[in-house]
Amino acid sequence: MSALSIDGDRLWGSLMELAGIGATPAGGVCRLALTDLDRQGRELVIRWAREAGCSIRVDQIGNIFARRPGLDDSLPAVASGSHIDTQPTGGKFDGNYGVLAVLEVFRTLNDHGVQTRLPLEMAIWTNEEGSRFVPVMMGSGVYAGAFTLESALAATDRDGISVGAALDAIGYAGETPAAVSAGAPRFAAYFEAHIEQGPVLEDADVVIGAVTGALGQRWYDVTVTGQEAHAGPTPMALRRDALQAAAGLMQETVAIALRHAPHGRGTVGVVDVFPASRNVIPGRVKFTVDLRNIDDASLSSMDAQIRAACAEVAERTGTRVDIQQVVYFAPTAFPMVDGVRRGAAARGYSCMDVVSGAGHDAVYVASQSPVGMIFVPCKDGISHNEIEDAKPEHLTAGCNVLLDAMLLAAA
Repeated sequence: MSALSIDGDRLWGSLMELAGIGATPAGGVCRLALTDLDRQGRELVIRWAREAGCSIRVDQIGNIFARRPGLDDSLPAVASGSHIDTQPTGGKFDGNYGVLAVLEVFRTLNDHGVQTRLPLEMAIWTNEEGSRFVPVMMGSGVYAGAFTLESALAATDRDGISVGAALDAIGYAGETPAAVSAGAPRFAAYFEAHIEQGPVLEDADVVIGAVTGALGQRWYDVTVTGQEAHAGPTPMALRRDALQAAAGLMQETVAIALRHAPHGRGTVGVVDVFPASRNVIPGRVKFTVDLRNIDDASLSSMDAQIRAACAEVAERTGTRVDIQQVVYFAPTAFPMVDGVRRGAAARGYSCMDVVSGAGHDAVYVASQSPVGMIFVPCKDGISHNEIEDAKPEHLTAGCNVLLDAMLLAAA
């Protein structure tokens, strides 16, 4: 380990060239999944992978796998990757770094004539962002069996275009099986390099985050129903104010997260008030709740507390409160974390254990193969934003750790 080092300038140049496809005037990238810009990005990365000596396969959901042969090509591959689709106002590094980091690993191995015992693969997962098609992390979700290929292909965007039609339109409706249950191969190990998308590493002045796992998530839709009434003639004690009841639940969402520190998270992201008139007491409020934590026991406790709060508020305020869970991601441990720690230590990089608060393709892949994630800092912790930024030296460090971790797993 650490005998080889990647070419940081080459990695940066590749990132900037890919960022030119869908570049925005504000310095970001808009390259939505399965658009013609996505096609252009895919074809650029595929060309680079072929130039690095890789064979290419595309599965039925459009996931791309570039394979570098091993000394024993019958063995399962050590894989790494991410996605190249972006948010409408996305940045240059989210997802793209994870794809181009493994490409740089391949190029570095080629430069030094190194061949691994196990084959290596680069994965480009379809529609990770979910900004055009729902669900998010679609390609890796189909791979892992989180949802069916048929349901994913039938999903439509706001214009009624289906995933299947969009794949056909850009020429990436592959033929190989997309799901492990249908014959897609499992990996000997899977790694994903990523900007942190949060402020922890930068705040601690640490270069490498060894990701021990991803927070579990429970998302809810909550509807509070009261009674619209005139704001003037109706005394405060006789109101059934849906917004005041909802406001209490929103505050309780944050309080629940604080009671489950340090990994508890509680967020209300969307609020819809009806009838939204200045002098009418709100009769109905719909809002979202996002709860997260590192272990299922804590997440289940948070679930029980938000449900109990809904029941208490309904009784106390004379409103009806309906809560429906709409998303559940189980907390996920990443067992390949030791290889990340060892790679950072061998090169003298500062390193700390972190957890991922965001969803990544690695979360789905972890149900099928042992996974490790490598985080590097991003400026001010900002991501999903055109000002998203990262230091070249940090990206280089993360890629070197990825190189070491993949070599260790593929030896």
